[in-house]
Amino acid sequence: MKSKNVLVVLGGTSGERKVSLESGKACIKALKKLGHKTSTFDPKNKPLNTIDRSKVDIIFNALHGKDGEDGIAQSYFEYLKIPYTHSGVISSYNSMNKVISKEIFKKNKIKSPIYFSISNKEYNKKKLFNSIKKFRTKFPIVVKPVSEGSSLGVKICKNIFQLKRSTEKLLKKYPNLIFEPYVGGQEIQVAVINGKPLGAIELKPKRSFYDYKAKYTKAAKTQHIMPANLTSSKYNQVLKIAKMAHKALGCQGVTRSDFKFFKNQFYLLEINTQPGMTNLSLVPEIASHNGISFENLVKKILLSASLNK
Repeated sequence: MKSKNVLVVLGGTSGERKVSLESGKACIKALKKLGHKTSTFDPKNKPLNTIDRSKVDIIFNALHGKDGEDGIAQSYFEYLKIPYTHSGVISSYNSMNKVISKEIFKKNKIKSPIYFSISNKEYNKKKLFNSIKKFRTKFPIVVKPVSEGSSLGVKICKNIFQLKRSTEKLLKKYPNLIFEPYVGGQEIQVAVINGKPLGAIELKPKRSFYDYKAKYTKAAKTQHIMPANLTSSKYNQVLKIAKMAHKALGCQGVTRSDFKFFKNQFYLLEINTQPGMTNLSLVPEIASHNGISFENLVKKILLSASLNK
């Protein structure tokens, strides 16, 4: 690839701003090593429609979370007609929305925990109790925002009192919540790039689950096992499921799928279309184990940049 003017879009206003700035910084360093000219754009400071397209060949999207991973930023890039990395408008929106993505998983016979969702407009104590009964959801129950990333707002509730309190607290901040039974077992994450699975890593968090701190702080001391401790047939099976999910949602570039392996079954929890690219991030670690340097990973992502996706 000849030298390009690459605009790295980073930061933003989501709860994952700090991680996005770290991801962006690491990618800028790699892009410069690859011989590209780089500039940066932070949507927190200026609206995305003010990007000067005459000075940009490609957008490297390093945003995470709301407005960066949910199709909003992607719709601006399409409007500006600048090729950009990662997934398109619809696949980003569908992947970020846990209800829509779960329905797509179900349609494609990909196992995921059963769920129900409640909006702040329809919430009352009776509806919550009735939904638990109707869907036969056993405690502990996980409650989380329908469209949020990096385990932000995720609560594991051991009883109805905890669930009611967490639900009412979260509904003050988020319009829609999703509820599902907590699935135990091994925490497995799979990276897929340009439709090909790269590998699976296992995580053993010291914390109660793989939350924001476990993901992004060294002090959390999350144990990374690469490759994941699975039999070769199960390892290949989880790669295959992640590839299917990537394809079913119409994703492009790189994705990371989060699984639980429990009682010999894989449960897909969610798919991330803008996985972290920090020095603690999983996709670069999986790539490195497969002989792909950070620069080459960034190069592969950059080569997948396109429009009308």
